[in-house]
Amino acid sequence: MNINTEKKNEVIICHIDGDININTSPQLRKAFEEFVEKDMKKIIVDFSSVSYIDSSGLATFIELLQRLKKSGGSFRICSMNQKVKNIFEVTKLHKIFEIFDTQSSAENNF
Repeated sequence: MNINTEKKNEVIICHIDGDININTSPQLRKAFEEFVEKDMKKIIVDFSSVSYIDSSGLATFIELLQRLKKSGGSFRICSMNQKVKNIFEVTKLHKIFEIFDTQSSAENNF
């Protein structure tokens, strides 16, 4: 898995390329910890190149959401394929995360 970030105004856009699973979740958690430590409060995670996420990946995103909310930040997810979207729906996590079809729609909703 590769993580590439870009900053647009005050928004960090995190592009993930590859599966999010028990092996890659620690790398993702470390990247997110750096965002929180640097007091970055607006984060978008682009799932356009993610084909699979497991429970450890979901747990990592739940942790990020909780940490950001405590510090007054917010978090958006965008560009999920249907397979990944189904995982969020089956686990009911689509009700707690703000999920958008496109990166631009996620950016416009901060």
